[in-house]
Amino acid sequence: MSKIAFIYPGQGAQVCGMGQDFYEQTETGKQVFDLASNLLGFSVPELCFTENDRLDITEYTQAAMVTTSIAMTKVLEEKGVKPDVTAGLSLGEYCALYAAGVMSERDAIATVRQRGILMQEEVPAGQGGMAAILAMDAASIEGVIADIEGVEIANYNCPGQIVISGKKAAVETACERLKEAGAKRTVMLNVSGPFHSRMLTGAGEKLGKVLEPVEVHTPAVPYVANVTAGYVKDADQVKPLLVQQVSSSVRWQQSMELLLADGVDTFIEIGPGKTLAGFMKKINRAVKVLNIEKLEDVDKVVEALA
Repeated sequence: MSKIAFIYPGQGAQVCGMGQDFYEQTETGKQVFDLASNLLGFSVPELCFTENDRLDITEYTQAAMVTTSIAMTKVLEEKGVKPDVTAGLSLGEYCALYAAGVMSERDAIATVRQRGILMQEEVPAGQGGMAAILAMDAASIEGVIADIEGVEIANYNCPGQIVISGKKAAVETACERLKEAGAKRTVMLNVSGPFHSRMLTGAGEKLGKVLEPVEVHTPAVPYVANVTAGYVKDADQVKPLLVQQVSSSVRWQQSMELLLADGVDTFIEIGPGKTLAGFMKKINRAVKVLNIEKLEDVDKVVEALA
């Protein structure tokens, strides 16, 4: 019997047209998108399905991604596919919370809309930055950046891909030093803020206020938190971890290694792109990774699990 994890991508995976076939061809998908539009006061289908500049702006991206991934999840679950555990990268953690029965779709969508606004507003444009560091191990990167003030590791994605974040000038300095120290490549990312760095601490604190009235439940299945790379089994842990997550490192590689050690052998990436599947190839090529991007993928996944 397969042990299945539902895993969810984060910001950066968004693409025009994501979720459109779920919206147009399933009643369940349509209901999720329509709920999001009613909650947020603008057309989420228009945001996701038509060419526009807003889809890549954090305050819109986050709600669009979570709406899309939840719609896909609900359609997949209607086919009888359920997770044994869930995890999501950064923003994707809110989809994992929904799939684990911790947070309602309504609360997940409304909360990430506020999260996106808070993260967008916390640091003025141009002051922060992020960069991907390729083909260098985490310990070496940590050693090089230890004495550069204002930069830290944002994401431990997989072996050979680490993301750093912080003050833009500090990130640029770190990139130069990391190349000198042997990094194969450093790539400045096209993002609107220094996510998962201490510069976002204030946004996390404000998110804590947004989360206060949100109802959270004991997970029906365990989910893995980005901050700790450990299972969350108690509702009381949820909100403090989500507050910390905004300004803490995303320990994705460590999270996947935990699931692999516990016998998860099938990972279903739910959402646009195959970013997490790519990371998994570098973490462990032997496990099965399936993707839900299009409506037709749902039946393919059901067949693959039969």
